[in-house]
Amino acid sequence: MRPAQFTLHRPQSLAAALALKAELGDAAAFHAGGTELLIALKARVLRYEHVIDIKRVPELNGIRLRSDGTLSIGALCTHHRIANDETVRAMLPGYAELSEHVANIRVRVAGTLGGVLCFAEPHADAPTMLCALDAWVVLAGVDGERDVPSRDFHLGEFATAKRDDELLVSIEVAPQSEGTRSAYRCFGHTERPAVGVAAVWSTDNPQRLSLWAGALTAAPVRLARAEAAASEIAPDAPRADVWAALRQAVAEDAQSIATHDDLHGGADYKRHLVTVLAQRALEACLP
Repeated sequence: MRPAQFTLHRPQSLAAALALKAELGDAAAFHAGGTELLIALKARVLRYEHVIDIKRVPELNGIRLRSDGTLSIGALCTHHRIANDETVRAMLPGYAELSEHVANIRVRVAGTLGGVLCFAEPHADAPTMLCALDAWVVLAGVDGERDVPSRDFHLGEFATAKRDDELLVSIEVAPQSEGTRSAYRCFGHTERPAVGVAAVWSTDNPQRLSLWAGALTAAPVRLARAEAAASEIAPDAPRADVWAALRQAVAEDAQSIATHDDLHGGADYKRHLVTVLAQRALEACLP
């Protein structure tokens, strides 16, 4: 099915794109990679009189290292570009690996990081990892910019903290210490994860674990019991002892979070996946 007829706009700057959206209001939608929006338009699930193509907006593109060491990823960067960027691979190898395995090659080449975050489909990979990394997003509107932590950006299924008149400009990740490692592990029967688990393990003083699970609820969720248990583990504990100390806490987190069945699996199945994937992600982080 073809989408209903619409007018296509191609602004050349961030200010022009925001002004155009302010003028057209709810009759317009922003378009970047289109891997989600075009499908919805063709299925007539969504309908807009105007589509604002932002692919030519330079402020939304590029991967750069800021003067304070923060890694800034433009919202228009595709998964394929992120996976192959030398700076990302050096600073965040776990996130580069995640990007290398998103969906399929067509989605990786066309789909943008900003697009997947703004669409807020619960069964996505990137949001879980960005929450574990304490990342934040930069949102721009006609009145200026604001920063929103990734864990506060996702409000629920297809819902975010971004206002309709705003654009997601970039995703920011603070410098990672030498003692920090990260990994993401997921499993699913389709090109979307049934469950995904992201771990960020820091051996600095104090030792810290950031552990998040995705696709279990409408937004990524923290495995808080496991994080608390990790702080009690001796820094020089053997790898096997680390997981032994965390296994029960992860199981308790999974029991309280994975409570419903859906097309991706039953609650019992998902609880099992959380424990398996958490162990694999943690083992990838441990020296």
